[in-house]
Amino acid sequence: MLAIVGTAGVGKTSLAVRWAHRAQDAFPDGQLFVNLRGYDPGAPVTAHDALGRFLRALGTPVDRVPATEDACSDLFRTLLAGRRMLLLLDNAATVAQIRPLLPGAPQCLAMITSRTRMSSLVAREGAHRVSVETLSSIEAVQLLRTVLAGYRSGDDEAELAELARLCAHLPLALRIVAERAAARPRMPLRDLITDLRDESGLWEALTVDDGQSAEEADAVRTVFGWSYRALNPASARLFRLLGLHPGPDFGVGAVAALAQLTPSRARLQLDTLAGAHLLDECGHDRYQFHDLLRAYALDQAQTELSTAELASARRRVLGWYTHTAAAAARAGAGAYTLPVDLAPLPEGVVSQEFDDARAAIAWYETERENLIAAVHTAHTTEEFEIAWQIPAVLTMVVADREPAGTWLAAQETALDAARRAGDRYGEAITLDNLGIAHRHLFRLPEATECFQAALDAFQELGQPVGATRAANGLGVTHMLGRRVDQARACFEQALTLARDADDPTYVGAFTRNVGWALLENEDFPRAEATLHEAADILQRAGEPLELAEALTLLAAVYRRSDRIAEANATAEQALALATESDGTLFEALALLELGRIALAGDEAPDALSHLHQAATLFRRVGRSDLQAATWDATGDALLRTDRAAEAASFHQAAADARRWLPAAESR
Repeated sequence: MLAIVGTAGVGKTSLAVRWAHRAQDAFPDGQLFVNLRGYDPGAPVTAHDALGRFLRALGTPVDRVPATEDACSDLFRTLLAGRRMLLLLDNAATVAQIRPLLPGAPQCLAMITSRTRMSSLVAREGAHRVSVETLSSIEAVQLLRTVLAGYRSGDDEAELAELARLCAHLPLALRIVAERAAARPRMPLRDLITDLRDESGLWEALTVDDGQSAEEADAVRTVFGWSYRALNPASARLFRLLGLHPGPDFGVGAVAALAQLTPSRARLQLDTLAGAHLLDECGHDRYQFHDLLRAYALDQAQTELSTAELASARRRVLGWYTHTAAAAARAGAGAYTLPVDLAPLPEGVVSQEFDDARAAIAWYETERENLIAAVHTAHTTEEFEIAWQIPAVLTMVVADREPAGTWLAAQETALDAARRAGDRYGEAITLDNLGIAHRHLFRLPEATECFQAALDAFQELGQPVGATRAANGLGVTHMLGRRVDQARACFEQALTLARDADDPTYVGAFTRNVGWALLENEDFPRAEATLHEAADILQRAGEPLELAEALTLLAAVYRRSDRIAEANATAEQALALATESDGTLFEALALLELGRIALAGDEAPDALSHLHQAATLFRRVGRSDLQAATWDATGDALLRTDRAAEAASFHQAAADARRWLPAAESR
């Protein structure tokens, strides 16, 4: 374990990243990186959040990411056993923030950067500490000459040394100063030095972090202020407004909204700030601050802008995120999102639109952290409507793609916001969202409570579509708890409400779910009739994926009624529909059923082929419950081919996976 420590702006991260790049051959199983943002003006990354990212990067299905920090840490260490990996934990504020992230495997290396000395990590964990000091005068001058090469020549050595001294020999400050000097090749260095000296008396010092001397803090403040004041008015305005952005990095679209600019103008000004080393470019059309610079930008915004201007800027960027999230959900999540009446965007703000689902989901995955941060920012600034609307419009995007814990805190914040705003509809939607999250975490009592509260609220408001969804969610929760009769009652209630709302998609889907409950109760004749009815409705409604699931359940009815040929033909039809519509989960469900049908027909080799494909797809979409069911069926197929040892290993894997689940048998 290696702890790289030193003052802010001294180059700890650059040193760590450079070393990690050069040492990649020593870690053949890869490297994991997380910026813990321990000194960022916003909320730091928690150990639980970081572990979730690491587990997903290591191939853990989204619904197998544990809900608690301790369980995540245990699983993480298990996955690292036997691997040689490098973990770079950047910008850690405390030992407590990183201790759950430390690998137990001796062949893995954890490299931590921090402004604190990490003394307890050294004493208790045996970490080797490397203190990064500020550059010597000679080294600082050499850095200046390297940046200035090709732009200036003939600068006096003593003046370069004085310039370096005014920067406290800190690489961050040196690069900002050097960039400005390079941009003004005809300006004598002594004039730049005079400007820097004059600047030192103009601004109050920024908050000094532990470990940063007064001299270093003064240098940072001076260089930032000097560079900021040299910007043209438009770029200076953008710089301070960026301090208000809710998340850690930002794209051109969000920046254009924040500053009421066109995207092309925003990009031009961002490039100006990046060229002055006041921003870092961290991807195509994406930028981020060094945490010291973000704090400085926020300080300038709060100093120079009125309360009304601050509120207006925040409202613009939060509105942009809300409307763009809604557009992403429309393109990427289908028809199941409940309608949300969004406030019009402020004048001059244009949300992003998406041509297809892939682009919409890619945007969401890029902006996930910012969207979550936007919920908390909106709540803090009493923009309560926006705080509950962002998770509301993203309901199905989140439900289909994220470990339930990812948005849980934001959804709880959204619930408080809806209640503070006195918005009963927002409260109902958010309760429904929380029901989904708790159900995915297999916290069935909490899910039941949330769905019931959502159902009561929607009925109170006369919102049949919302009530339909909540009743169905309650039914699925009962199914997971093997309370089939209660589940069927909820599905029938949802179906009645859907018919009242004249929504054919919901009518078809919930008719199918009634058929599912009848199937689980082994009432095969009624299940068959109900699923045929659901399939007809869904076909007329033009819902191929919902139809594919209905046909898969119908195939299960045929199989369990010993009508193998009909079962096989129906499951093949379901598979074709799912494949044509790019429905990975529905394709996997059909393949699982085809495997079970092949087993029922004593065709074990065919069963193994179908089941292998199904398990791969279930893993891809993060359905460990269904993957466990597939492993069980695989064990049965292997046993029939006299491969008892392999069969036992698959049955054991299924049993291990089910330890995360309730006693329910997933279809």
